[in-house]
Amino acid sequence: MWRNPLALAVTLPALIVIIIGSTIAGAEETHKHTPTVKVIRDPALGDDAVARMENVIGQSIFERIWVSAPSSTEAADGLGPMFNARSCVACHPGGARGSVLNKDGSLGPSLLVRFGHKLTGAPDPIYGNQLQTDAARGVPADGKFSVDYALLETKLGDGTVVELRRPVVTLTGLADGPLAADTVTGLRLAPAIHGMGPLDSIPAELITAAADPDDQDANGISGRVNWIDEQAGTFGRFGWKAVQATMEAQNAHAFLADMGLSTPLFPDAYGECTVRQTICRAAPSGASSQFEDLEVSSTLMKVLDRYVGESVLPNGPAQSASAETIAKGRALFAEAGCGSCHKTSYDIVWPAGAAKTRHIAPYTDLLLHDMGDGLAEQVIEGEALGAEWRTAPLWGLRWAVAGEGDASLLHDGRARNLLEAILWHGGEALSARDQVAALSADDRQALISFLSSL
Repeated sequence: MWRNPLALAVTLPALIVIIIGSTIAGAEETHKHTPTVKVIRDPALGDDAVARMENVIGQSIFERIWVSAPSSTEAADGLGPMFNARSCVACHPGGARGSVLNKDGSLGPSLLVRFGHKLTGAPDPIYGNQLQTDAARGVPADGKFSVDYALLETKLGDGTVVELRRPVVTLTGLADGPLAADTVTGLRLAPAIHGMGPLDSIPAELITAAADPDDQDANGISGRVNWIDEQAGTFGRFGWKAVQATMEAQNAHAFLADMGLSTPLFPDAYGECTVRQTICRAAPSGASSQFEDLEVSSTLMKVLDRYVGESVLPNGPAQSASAETIAKGRALFAEAGCGSCHKTSYDIVWPAGAAKTRHIAPYTDLLLHDMGDGLAEQVIEGEALGAEWRTAPLWGLRWAVAGEGDASLLHDGRARNLLEAILWHGGEALSARDQVAALSADDRQALISFLSSL
C-alpha cells in the first residue's frame, strides 16, 4: 500500500532538497534531446512504498542539471570545474544509449575522447584520462574535438557492397598545449543504463569460468577477465573495456570523469583536473560539510544507484518480421558462433535476497575479447589492450535500432546499422563475421530481424 510521501520524507530529508535543487537548476539546461525511449522501473520488482520513492528520487538525481560552485543551492552545485555534461540524462537520454549527433548535426555530449599512454594507459600528464570540453566560468576547458570519417567498402558473399566508416578524431584549442608525445586517443559513446542491476548480480564464478585466455579448447575464442585485483578476485564487468567492478563504481566514476563531481568512491572534488591545471585546481569546490564533504553524498548515491539498478527498457516497437523469420535468425546466430561471446542467458538471484532465481538474457559473457585491427585503438584501460573490448550486451537492440535516423552502434558510434556493426568484427570474431558476410540476402535479413527483436 502506498504511504504518504510526506511521512516518508521525514526519514529522507536530504533527498527532498535534491528535488527542489533539480527544479532550480533546470533553468540552466542547454542540451535538449527528445529520446526515442525512456527506461522504466522493472515491473517485476515489489510494490514497497519506500523503494518506489527512492527510485523516483534517484531518477530526479539522474535528470538533475548540476551547476558550478558556489551556488545558492548546495545540494545541486559542484559541477566541474571541468566537465563534459551537466547531467546524467544529457549523455544517456531517457536512460537509453547516447547518439553521436544532436538533432542539429552537432556532436552530442554522449561522445567523448579518452586519453592514455600508448604503452601503459597512464593518463596524459596535463589532460588526464579524458578531454573535458566545458568548464565553469573563469576556468579554461581542455579543448574541443571534431570527428570525420574515413570510408571503406566491403563486399558480401552475394556481391552486395557495404560502405563502412572509421572515425578520425581531431583535437582543437587545447588550453595547455599539445598532448604528451606518447598519449593516444580513443572515442567512447555513452551506453544505455538498463539491466545494470542484473548484470551486477551474475555470479563471479560464472564469468571467470567462461574465460579461456590461452584458448585451451582451440575454438579461436580466448576471452579473458580484466582483473582489478586478481588476488582479491576483483575484476571489471562494466564499461566498454570492463574497467569498473560494480555498478556503483561505474556510476560514481561517471560523476567524477564526466561531471567533475565527488562521491564516496571518488572523493576528488576537482574531477579530471590534473595538478598541472592550476586554474582548475584553484576554482571553488562544491564539497559541503552537510553532505559528508562531498558533492554527491552517500545518501544521494544510494538512491541514484537504486534507480539505475532497477531500470529496464519497456517493450519494444512491434516487430515487422514474422515469428518464423526471427526463429530462423536465432538459429543463424547460433550457427555462426556468435553465442561464443554473446552468451545468451544466466540464472541469477536479483534483487539481492530474492527468494528464487531469475532468468535473464543479456547476450554477453562480460569478458574481454580481441576484436581485431578494425576496431582497435591504442588506449589501454586496466589490462585491456587496444584491440580488446568487453562483449557488449545485446539486449535492448530493439530500441537502439528503432526510430528515425542512423543508429549509433559500437563503442564509438561508427556503425549506422546492425550489419555495419557485424562487419567491423574481427580478431576472435572474424570467423563469425565471415559466416554472416557469406549469407544470402534472405538469411542475412533474418539474422538482422532476430537481433532487432532483442
